[in-house]
Amino acid sequence: MERKFWLERWLKNQIGFHQPEYNRHLQTYWPGLGIEKGSRVFIPLCGKSLDMRWLESQGHSVCGVEISKVAIEAYFESHNEDYRRTVVGDFTLYSGLNSEIYCGDFFELTARELQGVAGVYDRGALIALPQDMRVRYIDHLLRVLPEGTRMLLLTLEYDQNLVAGPPFSVYPEEIEALYGDRCNIERLHTDVTDQVPPHFAAQGVNRVGEAAYRITKLS
Repeated sequence: MERKFWLERWLKNQIGFHQPEYNRHLQTYWPGLGIEKGSRVFIPLCGKSLDMRWLESQGHSVCGVEISKVAIEAYFESHNEDYRRTVVGDFTLYSGLNSEIYCGDFFELTARELQGVAGVYDRGALIALPQDMRVRYIDHLLRVLPEGTRMLLLTLEYDQNLVAGPPFSVYPEEIEALYGDRCNIERLHTDVTDQVPPHFAAQGVNRVGEAAYRITKLS
């Protein structure tokens, strides 16, 4: 899951992971996080997710990070929204009316870029990464987020032996191992869906588990 892999996916428009509508679990469980309107919300590896538009509609200012400028520019241009670009450290910062997206490597983010963040929405970041990178991803995320940040995490659960990710399968035991030492974890939801990625269906995987977690950074 190197930089080149994701850049090529966006250049070739191989983005089956992109959802053409708001995520139903986001709409159901986000209000329960109790994050006030006007608060800054972070979306890691955000792509051009429509969920950012939903978060904006709830009165939040959105902050994302994404490796592909193709994805970022598509986010703004698909809604005819003007944006400006500035260089901020190792990033190019795209700024719109209620959103800022850092174009660059997630692992170069510092606490400075995420200052004031009160919430995190992760639908496609953790499950996009293989296991060794998930460990590094969560360690870095928790280093740079402010104390008390509340997160909505969505994951998939399926037999990884049946099909290779991404998206990858992440079970509750791994969530506990990744977040447990520094966070409070609450499993909000679990069910089964037949809305699977095309390459899953092509290999005979027609149903996967979906889970939602509320996670609060303690320190």
